[in-house]
Amino acid sequence: MADPLEELKARCLSAVDDIQHECAALLQDGAKMGSLGDDAGTALLHLGRGMGLSGCGEPLVQLLQRQASRLRSLYRDEHGGERESTGCSPEEILPLKRLEDILSASYSKFYAYLFKDLPVCWRQLYTDASILKFALLFLSWSLTSTSTSEATLDGMVKTLDLALILAGAAGEQRGRRWIDKAFALLEDAWRTFKMDGSNATGAGQHLRPQKRRRVLDEQPRIDPWQDTPSFSITEAFTPPIRCPIRRTHAVSLEAFQAHMNAPREDGSQRGPAPLVISGLTDDWPARTTRPWNKPAYLLSRTFDGKRLVPVEIGRSYVDDGWGQKIISFGDFLHDYIDPSDSTQAATSNPQNKTGYLAQHQLFTQLPCLRDDILIPDYCYTAPPGHPTDPSQDQPELDTPQLNAWFGPGGTITPLHTDPYHNLLVQVVGRKYVRLYAPEETGRMQARGKEGGVEMGNTSEIDVGVLEGWDGNGEDDDSDGNDDNWREGFRQLPYVECILEPGDTLYMPIGWWHYVRGLSVSFSVSFWWN
Repeated sequence: MADPLEELKARCLSAVDDIQHECAALLQDGAKMGSLGDDAGTALLHLGRGMGLSGCGEPLVQLLQRQASRLRSLYRDEHGGERESTGCSPEEILPLKRLEDILSASYSKFYAYLFKDLPVCWRQLYTDASILKFALLFLSWSLTSTSTSEATLDGMVKTLDLALILAGAAGEQRGRRWIDKAFALLEDAWRTFKMDGSNATGAGQHLRPQKRRRVLDEQPRIDPWQDTPSFSITEAFTPPIRCPIRRTHAVSLEAFQAHMNAPREDGSQRGPAPLVISGLTDDWPARTTRPWNKPAYLLSRTFDGKRLVPVEIGRSYVDDGWGQKIISFGDFLHDYIDPSDSTQAATSNPQNKTGYLAQHQLFTQLPCLRDDILIPDYCYTAPPGHPTDPSQDQPELDTPQLNAWFGPGGTITPLHTDPYHNLLVQVVGRKYVRLYAPEETGRMQARGKEGGVEMGNTSEIDVGVLEGWDGNGEDDDSDGNDDNWREGFRQLPYVECILEPGDTLYMPIGWWHYVRGLSVSFSVSFWWN
């Protein structure tokens, strides 16, 4: 059985070599062109030779190349062989400052663009510098005691997760595939050390591989998580349902396509109506053998909770005091999701603020969780365009966009509209959703640009305050009108539902929707067009 430490060490060395050689080749070609004139050499560095780093400019490419060269010398001894781990701190064997300088320089460019417009060179520079930093930390990783080893391990996990979350792990040769494999090997090595590797002395030392468990003579448990605690199902508040959305059990593709093409029951020709569908996800591993309602399972799939996730802090993204931070999944789980868990009391949430992992591409970051769900076949139908404003239609997606929504009871996504058709699947807990039709857009009081961010898809109306669910119902002054206006808005037609585990809500493009978590809730949205 292959040694995960040795395989990871080889991958680190290979990545260091590749980065050094690619940078050197790019600089050499730039120098050749520079002999024809400075402008020619600079142009080559910006045009590149198939390398995403080319647009970052010669100084940063040189700086990255020097760090790769210095790190390579640490991995190889004077005879060209591989050097064993020193067990020293990273600061002792190679200053981290230069790599941090590169990370800072590249990340500063992220603020100058919308992410979709960010030149890939800056994302790849951040990713390659992160891989070098990881390789440096790995070389210094001393598996002699759990406490010191775990501190360095946390640094390695943080380095790669930030490359995934902030930079999207850009790069064809390394990038996401390299990081995903590095995480798999790292986790395998750490589990081996904790179970069997107490005699290891460094990242260059072999851990005795685990013997394969004999499975022929024993019956595997159907659900190893069945005896572990589930998330709380307590609801502090449950809104009444007055205008329910029509419900149906799983229907055929043809029937769903017919629903999208048919006029609404009120006779409107302006696109399909929302629909709650049950039975679509009954065979999802996330709801059966890999249960997302079990904290222990989610921790096992996030490197014992060490993996990082971006979390929104505050009741709603339009509220004062709302913010974002990146924390470990374990801290998020213990401090925000279910702090009543007596085994992990909340420690870092003294203000009792709401934390929400919202609209995050968690399944790209954690492919192991992506294996727990299936894309509904409905995402491969042909839905109609926007019913009232064709300018809102987006270019056709190659594949559905998946996002995770995970939080405690009380999370709120304010009244807003999305540019795609949406299937919102409720996996864990319950959620309240209210929707207003596209033809009511003129009454939704859409926000404009706020702080340089376009907020035109979000309403100024706080449904929770207006209904008296939050505050006393009189604190909503966003509309600047009197009680007559409030009563007028309350008279607007809407539909609503409470999503139970296993329910799927179809939200057609253009529909305004307000979403409220009632208990600990884990949902997945599928955008498609």
